[in-house]
Amino acid sequence: MNEPVHTGAPARRGRPPNKAAPGETGRTNDPARTMAEILEVATQEFASKGLSGARIDEIAAATRTSKRMIYYYFGSKEGLYIAVLEDAYRRMRSIESQLHLEDLPPEEALRRLVEFTFDHHAGNEFFIRLVMTENMERGAYLAQSKSIQELNVPAIQAIRHLYERGVAQGVFRPGLDPVDIHASISALTFFNVSNQHTFGLIFKDGALSPQALATRRANVIDMIVRFVRR
Repeated sequence: MNEPVHTGAPARRGRPPNKAAPGETGRTNDPARTMAEILEVATQEFASKGLSGARIDEIAAATRTSKRMIYYYFGSKEGLYIAVLEDAYRRMRSIESQLHLEDLPPEEALRRLVEFTFDHHAGNEFFIRLVMTENMERGAYLAQSKSIQELNVPAIQAIRHLYERGVAQGVFRPGLDPVDIHASISALTFFNVSNQHTFGLIFKDGALSPQALATRRANVIDMIVRFVRR
């Protein structure tokens, strides 16, 4: 049976962590740590069971908190789910911003970006599962998060800047939309994780072996570079 919708206070997506939940003992000395632990456990719960299958009481038990505390910090089950999405995107974009693509030649920067995206997705299956869940929800909860939409603006800007540098230097062919480049990178790196089990079972190609993964990674990088190269 699905977790009932909590219809109390609206989703806060993370109450400021400087105030403990009233009436709670044991886990309230460090609200920021408590919220971080709730997010960590909730990420796995939503990734493995989806929005409808995830249960707040199981998250509370795993974090030694209470449903009341979770609702205090995040407002509702849906509020916690949105906070999980925001945290997942924030972590990815934070690492991505440290690639310093602007310091690399255009083609090398593009290769580095594809490498990072492939490796991130391959090493964080929970992120792929969360995105799949949100697509099943038709983006209804992502649409409620202004921060996720804002987080993705720099990602497109980074691609635009490296692409425009490449065009100006005669390395990349003109006329491409940075969003299309981003979509192509996402499609190839996302499918590698989202369909790895079914693809591997159907084609018996050892899709999950380190050797197959390394080969696929090299092929994906090469395909994207050839797509953009002049």
